[in-house]
Amino acid sequence: MTESTPAATTPAVAESTPVVIALDGPAGSGKSSVSKATAGRLGYGFLDTGAAYRALAWHALEHGVDTSDSTAVLEVFGDFHYAISLDTDDRWVRVGDVDVTTAIREPRVTDAVSGVARVAPVRKAVNELFRRLVASSGLRGVVVEGRDITTVVYPDAPVRILLTAAPEVRAARRSKELTNQDAAKVAAALHKRDAADSTVVDFLTAAPGVQVVDSTHLDFEQTVDAVLSVVDSTMGARDGR
Repeated sequence: MTESTPAATTPAVAESTPVVIALDGPAGSGKSSVSKATAGRLGYGFLDTGAAYRALAWHALEHGVDTSDSTAVLEVFGDFHYAISLDTDDRWVRVGDVDVTTAIREPRVTDAVSGVARVAPVRKAVNELFRRLVASSGLRGVVVEGRDITTVVYPDAPVRILLTAAPEVRAARRSKELTNQDAAKVAAALHKRDAADSTVVDFLTAAPGVQVVDSTHLDFEQTVDAVLSVVDSTMGARDGR
């Protein structure tokens, strides 16, 4: 299994550890787009951790693996050569030599993600991969988003945020993104994925020290501003401002 950072070449090791902004949230909360925009505003890198599980699900499906079979998932994980960009302006995901940036968003992959993500040894190895990606990025900071970033991957991050919204709002937003799919089916799929993923990690309840940003009544820019406000107040308090 391999990894990469914003450029195709191996970056110089940063003189200091990058600042991590950890952001969690359920499906349809907007965490990916909000995290990317937040990273752009801060001049940080952006790590979509869910892309790794999607890429593994794609890899498993390409090999004809039943993603509900934990043993089979572990076997196919052995030759999972993964790379992702942390650059907000040049986004790509690769498995081996294949660019899967678009393919990992296909419905068949979405349906298979929970199966691979629930395998504990896979989660442990992938979490270590995330930490290596950030540590070796050479960046001043990285916004890392996912399901258990605030509690497992980076429980000691200086800023930890749970981005959420009412279920009906999340479903409506996801349906708007997927214009070619029936709204009711999108809502049902979102609920199904939340239910499956919640058996692995609690991403609906803020852990101690994690600040909640509820975007139910906020538009996109207001949500980004709210996240940036948390970053500013938290980092300011840490720096004694």
